[in-house]
Amino acid sequence: MRAVEVSAFGGTDKLELVDVESPVAGPGQVLIDVEACGVNYADIMMRRGLYGGGPAPRFIPGLEVAGTVARAGDGVTKFVPGQRVMALVSHGGYAEQVVASSAGVMPRPEGMSAQSAAAFPVNYFTADFALHFAGNVKPGQTVLIHAAAGGVGTAAVQLAKIAGARVIATASSSEKLERVRALGADICIDYTKEDFLAVVRDATDGEGVELVLESVGGDVFDKSLAALRSLGRLVVFGIASADVRRPDPRELLFRNLWVIGLHLGMLMLQPDVVEQASERLFGLLATGRIVPQIGHVLGLEEAVRAHTLLGERSNYGKVILEP
Repeated sequence: MRAVEVSAFGGTDKLELVDVESPVAGPGQVLIDVEACGVNYADIMMRRGLYGGGPAPRFIPGLEVAGTVARAGDGVTKFVPGQRVMALVSHGGYAEQVVASSAGVMPRPEGMSAQSAAAFPVNYFTADFALHFAGNVKPGQTVLIHAAAGGVGTAAVQLAKIAGARVIATASSSEKLERVRALGADICIDYTKEDFLAVVRDATDGEGVELVLESVGGDVFDKSLAALRSLGRLVVFGIASADVRRPDPRELLFRNLWVIGLHLGMLMLQPDVVEQASERLFGLLATGRIVPQIGHVLGLEEAVRAHTLLGERSNYGKVILEP
């Protein structure tokens, strides 16, 4: 089968289109014929060797796929060949076939395209966990969402508005912000031209926001902490800049602030947490209240372009690869 492998840690030149043996579904696993694969910033971190606990070269990146079941391994009764599904995997999605643990496989809702399904699991479960499980968002609260035009960002804007929150969104261009505004964002900030901290303070009469969703690191982390009001929560689910900052414990103590880390893969191992999010998300999908945002659909041979788009923040919504 065709697949994209990371030959060594490094730049996009380490992505290679190769022919490899098809994987085999073992006990408790499902072999999926991949129709679409979502591209995530975590893939870039894995390629660069910056993803804690990630695979070592050579490996096939890709955390989420949509397709049809080719074979169900021993002990799997929930899924059958020919069934349309989407799945979360530890890696391996940039390929014509992938093996997934049956626990990470979800039936694809009727009428949902493979592209939309491949844009759903990472983005929407991450955003839901950040807002509800970690962020404890409440109606009337104000949420600051960074990288709001990206995959998780567009999902978070939709879900935050459904939760009754006021949304302040940041992105890198007026064009992206127009699309984010159409999703419901109340205040939109072009962070290349404006100081988001100053805008937040002005918009909240100096009080700050109750919740920030942060995945950049560096100065954005520091300023996001400063943007919180007392009892505010900063949920960190990524470090795109690779610039790790540490909060001053005195600031956390005397301002009563919470800094909460969120790792999707670890939370997906908590059945009760996943069940609550699944009920909410699939209910919203069924009624059309959330719609995965897709910016680019590329062929498997265009994996370098896909990583470049994310790395340069040139994408809107999800980037999809189709084998």
